[in-house]
Amino acid sequence: MANIKESNVDIRPVLNVNSSNPFDLSPSPVMVGRNESSATDFILVGLFPGFQHAILLNSMIIFIYILVFLGNVLLIVLIWGDSRLHTPMYILLSQLSLIDLTLTSTIVPKMASNFFTGRKTISWVGCGTQSFFFLMLGMSECLILTLMAYDRYVAVCSPLRYPTIVSPRVCLHMVAACWIGGSVGSFIHTVYPMHFPICGSREIHHFFCEVPVLIRLSCEDTSAYQLVVVVTSIVLLVVPFSLITASYTLIFLAVLRMKSVKGRKKALATCSSHLTAVSLFFGPNIFIYMTFTSSHSPEQDQALWVFSNILTPLLNPLIYSLRNKEVVAALMKLMGRCGAS
Repeated sequence: MANIKESNVDIRPVLNVNSSNPFDLSPSPVMVGRNESSATDFILVGLFPGFQHAILLNSMIIFIYILVFLGNVLLIVLIWGDSRLHTPMYILLSQLSLIDLTLTSTIVPKMASNFFTGRKTISWVGCGTQSFFFLMLGMSECLILTLMAYDRYVAVCSPLRYPTIVSPRVCLHMVAACWIGGSVGSFIHTVYPMHFPICGSREIHHFFCEVPVLIRLSCEDTSAYQLVVVVTSIVLLVVPFSLITASYTLIFLAVLRMKSVKGRKKALATCSSHLTAVSLFFGPNIFIYMTFTSSHSPEQDQALWVFSNILTPLLNPLIYSLRNKEVVAALMKLMGRCGAS
């Protein structure tokens, strides 16, 4: 018999020794890319992969997500369950809550699943789907917040004309336009970058798929498309933020002329809560999308994304409910019904 040479090839599985999750016995991303995923799959590195207390961090994010989900669902139920809240302001607020809970649901469950199972891959279709919904919801929120500022401007500066200018029917039409506009813009900015060729690693240094990180993976010249992203950011971020700022400047000037101290305080309380939500949302997003070609690190981007898209949806129900007597009254009414039953 011919002598069989002893093989020096190590056939033992390569474990993911770089993972910050001590319970992660999954193959390393390299092995995942070779054996368990197709050539078109992406690898999501995750949220702060080098953080020593990653389990605690991810557990906190999941807990915040549960609070976001419950808080926004409760606010939607209160608004649509109480006929006194069927006004344009609360219709817009319900849409903001719907966007917030859907936005976090697009990101957090997949992030948590990847971390605790150790399977960090996401398919090409899954990446495109996540990017589409994230962009659609983000663009729609920009427009909804602008409409909320316009609604408050008309209510304070032209109260007698408010029922005719911003009627519930007109409000529903504007809401539909926001969703349609967000969907169209998101479709364009999802389909186009998803077809950029990727010649090197398909490893995404992020915890979800979105346009800036996909552009960085491409080996093609994307300077023309980057310019389109900047222009889109100006249209959907800078212009709405400027309009909102102008609206609140006019509101503030109108409030100063009010003779009623009670009316002045009520107007300022309502508008200050909205302005807080606007600042928390637009600030990080303007920095990310207007400077995404600069040299800021993935960790900086991730910190801003967590603040803007996970913490802000948690604060919105608190900001609007605690500062609003009508919402508190609707909550008390609901709790009374539950107690009586």
